[in-house]
Amino acid sequence: MTTLADRALTILHEWVQSESLRKHCYAVADSMKHFAQLRGEDVDVWEAVGLLHDMDYERHPNQEQSPTEGHPFVGVAWLRENGWSDEVCRAILSHANYANVSRETPLERTLYAVDELSGFVIAVARVRPNKSIHEVDATAVKKKMKDKAFARAVNREDIVRGAAELGMPLDNVIAEVIVALQADAERLGLEGIK
Repeated sequence: MTTLADRALTILHEWVQSESLRKHCYAVADSMKHFAQLRGEDVDVWEAVGLLHDMDYERHPNQEQSPTEGHPFVGVAWLRENGWSDEVCRAILSHANYANVSRETPLERTLYAVDELSGFVIAVARVRPNKSIHEVDATAVKKKMKDKAFARAVNREDIVRGAAELGMPLDNVIAEVIVALQADAERLGLEGIK
């Protein structure tokens, strides 16, 4: 029996050729899976959402943030046509503020909370002396968040808002994302220099 996460990984690889975007989706999926385990939620669904949330970003980036076209609307339309649940589709829509889909479920809030943060934690790991996720802690991440020139494409307000929407202290969310990414360091290319 194929899991949803297995199906999602196949779709991700069909839609996304960029290695960096794939790794971002792996990282978000790792974080989603970790939070699902912590909260007793459906790990398979949560991991699949993490893998699929940016599936259409490479082909339809939507830099202008259209509330109806491009990312994430193209991917969600394809998922709906191919029988994916409303739970999954709604969660993916809700991670883009401009989609105007309120985040109401733990799944939706968690995706929003870990999306930008997962990417930011990876960026922090890449500038550590050994380029290892095992050298990263919440203090290092928060320090880098204050440096506006570092990973400037990452919206710090989204990270802070995400933790608030989850009802967790930011330090705890950061620490849990780090744990999640450490568990998949090899696939993410973050084991460090040997």
